[in-house]
Amino acid sequence: MTSELGGVDALRSLKRGRQLEMVTLGWNVVGVTILVYAAIAARSVALAGFGLDSVIEIGASTVVLWELAQVEKTRQTRAMRMIGSAFVALSVYLAVQSTIVLAVGFRPNHSPIGIAWTTATALAMFTLAAGKAKTGAALNNAVLIAEGRVTFVDGILAIAVLAGLLLNSFAGWWWADPVAGYVILFYAIREARGSLKH
Repeated sequence: MTSELGGVDALRSLKRGRQLEMVTLGWNVVGVTILVYAAIAARSVALAGFGLDSVIEIGASTVVLWELAQVEKTRQTRAMRMIGSAFVALSVYLAVQSTIVLAVGFRPNHSPIGIAWTTATALAMFTLAAGKAKTGAALNNAVLIAEGRVTFVDGILAIAVLAGLLLNSFAGWWWADPVAGYVILFYAIREARGSLKH
């Protein structure tokens, strides 16, 4: 009886893990579209970087869904390395672009859409990250727990981008946008190192 209950709980946790990843995946698919539009309209490095981070998060969610479907562990390692490589590419883009923007004094436009989306994204990502941490612990699933940390970082990055957008819009601090890009760069490097160790 105990093992049956344990099996039922594991199946529920597995289902919950898949649902959390599907919500994350859907959110980021919609988000990429919004962020591409907002980044072009505002000429914002931070929004472009956050959009690229959302593309990576789509890949990470796909990897976890793949892993929760109990696909071969060798594929899991390869997929984690692919995510790490994507973070390396994001890091290179942000380092170059943020430096150029600061060097030439390029001023981004205001972005009400970017402000609204990054606010909503921060709330959504922190909620999803908490759910993934709890579900990953219940399943003893290292991949779901690790991806939950990526989701948490996504929430932190949303706050960093939001701060840059607000400072640019209300204080006229144009340099806050590329500085927010550097914040994303820091986390992208950290996540790249973590993913490439697998």
